[in-house]
Amino acid sequence: MTIRVLLVDDHDLLRAGLVTVLSTDPAIGVVGECADGPSAVRMCRELRPDVVLMDVEMPGGDGLTATRRIRAEHPDTRVLVLTTFDLEDYVVEALRSGASGFLLKTTPPRELTESVKACAVGDTRLGPTIISRLVDSYVAAQPSPDPRLPLLTERETEVLTVMARGLSNAEIAGELYLAETTVKTHVARILAKLGVRDRLQAVVIAHRSGLR
Repeated sequence: MTIRVLLVDDHDLLRAGLVTVLSTDPAIGVVGECADGPSAVRMCRELRPDVVLMDVEMPGGDGLTATRRIRAEHPDTRVLVLTTFDLEDYVVEALRSGASGFLLKTTPPRELTESVKACAVGDTRLGPTIISRLVDSYVAAQPSPDPRLPLLTERETEVLTVMARGLSNAEIAGELYLAETTVKTHVARILAKLGVRDRLQAVVIAHRSGLR
């Protein structure tokens, strides 16, 4: 099944480049483009995309407000924020708004297409530099080891350690020689045992506890 993508960015040339990049992967199809947040909300109602590639700052309406509305109206639509800025406040606010990932516009083409596919199946995708900055911030604020790690099995701890490097389920599966469905099961159990909502929170715990 083709992943239906809506592109939201106020720069025509960048959107054209994204169409070119995404079109190289037969699993991805661009179903629409627009230049501001309000238009993105309207087009999501019409097109029902699987993934929205969303810019943050646009003159006609910002991407974070649009992300909140899209996620509220269409819970099955994932939003992947793609921006020039890696400011920590933007990342945190994007995730709070319901975004499933945050990448810089300097992201290599293959990483972008893989991130779109991971996002479509529910993975949280953050660029390595963004993970590093966020984790460093959280670790600095909460430097003590987490007491919940002993709840994990040896294999779950291994999966969490690899996940802490920002790898997707497919990449974890390749590194640990596991089926991707097995990795998904491990990740779900890790989140449940740690009592966290998403992968980013699990990654923070891993880094704070020295799993790198």
